[in-house]
Amino acid sequence: MEATVISHVVDASLTRRIDQMHARDRAGLILFILVLWSTLGFALIRVWSYISIPAIGIILSIACGFVLFFNTAAVIAMLRHYTEDKHFIYGLDIKHLDEMRRRRG
Repeated sequence: MEATVISHVVDASLTRRIDQMHARDRAGLILFILVLWSTLGFALIRVWSYISIPAIGIILSIACGFVLFFNTAAVIAMLRHYTEDKHFIYGLDIKHLDEMRRRRG
């Protein structure tokens, strides 16, 4: 009976740690996307006045759009994958982190 109670406490603790790590990673990725959009938007606005050939401006805008679209799509796909497999991914990370802490003393 005691082993079952201890197992539930460990499972609850592990689940809480997994959820915390996943939330931190999700927040970091969202921040990354916001910074990426802001940076590319700022750069595009700043260089726009130096573009003398309209076709170059169009090409630059389209290229910027592609970079933003594909990077955002990749991060969204990664977030979905992390959500689906978070117990495996983060459980493994936590196991290794705990082992490193034990070895350090």
